[in-house]
Amino acid sequence: MAKPLELDQQWLQKIAEQVDGIQYGQVTITVHDGRIVQIDRTERTRYDNPSQKQVPGNTKQQSKPREAQTADALRIVQ
Repeated sequence: MAKPLELDQQWLQKIAEQVDGIQYGQVTITVHDGRIVQIDRTERTRYDNPSQKQVPGNTKQQSKPREAQTADALRIVQ
């Protein structure tokens, strides 16, 4: 049977510090025997593809900026 996770305010603060400021990436929490033993933070940098710029006469509609897409997704989740 799995041991209950020991999680206190100190761990919540450490996790929040790792998540804070990430625009793209992930935070992985490793648990052994019901205790957090490691927190990994992987941050990614995304660059817009220059070939997707709007060309005069091109009727293709540009998509929303990534920030707006993320904000829309978060509203859906909430």
